[in-house]
Amino acid sequence: MDKTDIRYQAYIDILKEELIPAMGCTEPIALAYAAASARELLGCMPERVKVEASGSIIKNVKSVIVPNTGHLKGIAAAAAAGIIAGKAEKQLEVISQVSPEQETAIREFLQQTPIEVEHIDNQITFDIMVSLFCGNDSSKVRIANYHTNIVYQEKNGRTLLSLPVAEENEEGLTDRTILDMEGIWDFINSVEISDIEEILDRQAAYNMAIAREGMKNDYGANIGKVLLDSCGESVRIRAKALAAAGSDARMNGCELPVIINSGSGNQGITVSVPVLVYAEEKKSTREQTLRALALSNLCAIHQKSLIGRLSAYCGAVNAGAGAGAGIAYLCGGGFQEVAHTVVNALAVVSGIVCDGAKASCAAKIAAAVDAGLLGYHMYQRGQQFYGGDGIVTKGVEGTIKNVGRLGKDGMQQTNEEIIQIMVGAGSC
Repeated sequence: MDKTDIRYQAYIDILKEELIPAMGCTEPIALAYAAASARELLGCMPERVKVEASGSIIKNVKSVIVPNTGHLKGIAAAAAAGIIAGKAEKQLEVISQVSPEQETAIREFLQQTPIEVEHIDNQITFDIMVSLFCGNDSSKVRIANYHTNIVYQEKNGRTLLSLPVAEENEEGLTDRTILDMEGIWDFINSVEISDIEEILDRQAAYNMAIAREGMKNDYGANIGKVLLDSCGESVRIRAKALAAAGSDARMNGCELPVIINSGSGNQGITVSVPVLVYAEEKKSTREQTLRALALSNLCAIHQKSLIGRLSAYCGAVNAGAGAGAGIAYLCGGGFQEVAHTVVNALAVVSGIVCDGAKASCAAKIAAAVDAGLLGYHMYQRGQQFYGGDGIVTKGVEGTIKNVGRLGKDGMQQTNEEIIQIMVGAGSC
């Protein structure tokens, strides 16, 4: 693929759009971004707050710690953080700079200000609306379909911005349907490193930093430490352990940013950290490492684009398969090794459900990375799953489409049941 191919720049643009920094779990941060934007419109601190959110947003915000809040959880905490300390211009790093005084003010705001949370269903999986009220003044901001996509703004009943909203319509982003595994393989082998190095170097630096922090200190269930203590320190175990540690840190209040993938910091960690661990073990060149990272990232984005940003299907599965593809490349594999790695991995762990962001995500990441590695080692030894085995069909694209159908359409009712269980189990 050379630069005259329309896909060349499109693939670079997709990496630039997807691999962006975020502090904290991206759904509560998107909510904080909406709240900060609404506060800026209002022009003062609100006396009353109303948050309306789709079930998938509630699911992904309910149990995760919001960074820079003193370990507060939930929708109200995310909204309060955005209102008190948010800088809307920083988007998914909206609450990355919170002073001790502001942290105290967030807690006071939660105690003193009514915050109403309503579960809405506008047939949009990703849907957040924040309305603020102060005396006779009011403001409203809506984010839909992806984390930074503000589609509606209102001040004192006057509409300032109103964009059409349709399910899974990601207007303004590069068309993801241009992705396919053969095109991705062609791209990562021909792209000029200078065109991707800044994006991927930043991902490597950020995500390895939070992985090491997760291994160093006490976060969540400490899955990374458990893996090393119980299974040894082979490269395979270290790849899983460090990825899990990064997730544990991120889900449990660590204030380091990550570079996300497909709207998810956990997926960003999963596609990058295992590849970097293997690159270090194999003493891969910087160029080989960056090409492997490009492969892993694009492979995961391709899979996830068929499912959607939020689903009952665990996105770590896609990211783990992507990591397996990147590792297969570092181990000298060609397109057949990469394609079969992805198919084998998806055949093993496509049943993992997403029940929101919380500590157990780290364990799911470890399982997904393990499936990616198993998928590669299977093909190395002449073993594979064949078309007709469950959801596996002939060809990597066919299997990816089947998984996309499963995650997007087949698990809609599963998602609703998970939401009902979680909403019934406690407050948002």
